[in-house]
Amino acid sequence: MDRIRLVGGNELRGEISISGAKNAALPLMIASLLTDEPLVLHNVPRLADVKQLERILENHGVDIAVHGRRRGEEEGVGQRMTFHAADIVDTTAPYDLVSKMRASFWVIGPLLARCHEARVSLPGGCAIGTRPVDLFLFGLKQLGAEIDIDEGYVVASAPKGGLVGATVSFPKVSVGATHTILMAAALARGTTIIENAAQEPEITNVAECLVAMGAKISGIGTRTLTVEGVEKLHGATVEVIPDRIETGTFAMAAAMTGGDVLLKGARPEHLQAALDILAQTGTELSSEASGIRVRRNGNGIQPVDVDTDPFPGFPTDLQAQFMALMTMSSGVSEIRETIFENRYMHVAELARFGADIAVNGQVATITGRPQLKGAQVMATDLRASVSLVIAGLAAKGETVVNRIYHLDRGFERLEDKLSRCGAKIERLAG
Repeated sequence: MDRIRLVGGNELRGEISISGAKNAALPLMIASLLTDEPLVLHNVPRLADVKQLERILENHGVDIAVHGRRRGEEEGVGQRMTFHAADIVDTTAPYDLVSKMRASFWVIGPLLARCHEARVSLPGGCAIGTRPVDLFLFGLKQLGAEIDIDEGYVVASAPKGGLVGATVSFPKVSVGATHTILMAAALARGTTIIENAAQEPEITNVAECLVAMGAKISGIGTRTLTVEGVEKLHGATVEVIPDRIETGTFAMAAAMTGGDVLLKGARPEHLQAALDILAQTGTELSSEASGIRVRRNGNGIQPVDVDTDPFPGFPTDLQAQFMALMTMSSGVSEIRETIFENRYMHVAELARFGADIAVNGQVATITGRPQLKGAQVMATDLRASVSLVIAGLAAKGETVVNRIYHLDRGFERLEDKLSRCGAKIERLAG
């Protein structure tokens, strides 16, 4: 199993091109199930999760093509891919595929909408909490679906004539459930109103894709989405937005190591809450025509308290990275995790660097240290993995991060991007 070796202490200086957002690319790929015409996606990141979803979609009968770069397109841009679901040959998403990635469960919405039936394994993915599918099933039931659980599979069927529009009022915000019901409602009969919908930029990317395919959606970017169902959707060409989590991750790496990094293609409006928090740590941030520039001033890292919240709040997917940054702050900071109940598994690994972190329920108290020391550590989930890389970049001596397949699920060419900015980092095979 591959590992990453780092030798800390180098400032990061240079440019990093931000990849397409994994959390947008996956539901956009799934949206291809809604039409028998081709859906072309630009800027799809080269990630293990993308490859896994390709296998799942191919199992349903989707033809997938990967195209070369367009003339004049710079190296580092994502893939251009075509997804063509002319015929759905299988409405079952089997355990051996779905169990490896939670987002693959979202195929249940398009399959129900287009084929009026679906049999989808209960999902897997990172072990960062229960993350039940109750809200998904609740929403689909509101649209008229009949749902049964049979030997670890969700077996769903739509009424004769297909799903029927309804008001779906989520008791709590869920990105996955919003994606699923939004896609299902696009082909439902009548009007669907989604209340307490997620507002993440990835939701907007998917909603605008559906509109480009012929869906009728209003309220995009707000807590209430209104969908007028249509009989048929057509093909479209859509760009995957830049990855705001990758943007925040590299911004925190630059803040922790010092230096001056331009994050090319980054959109500040997609993570303003995180940038505001980062500015409070003493990091200098400026928007430029080509992206966001991040500089660390000479006054060290100031401690800042933060609560994770749904968008537009501070993202839970940046919590581990921010904790790594706070381990070298000049005081005491607190992080309150409000989204997932088991997302502090990286704490024990950060402690191997000498970090001083105490956890009480959903609150982590971090007492900053002037220096971390390199260590042997093990990745526990996707975002936790990269927090260990950030710590290793700043730690004195050598760090080896084991079990990095989590990193390959969500970060494209991580070692290459960091090494081009002066980091001493390499992948060790086996």
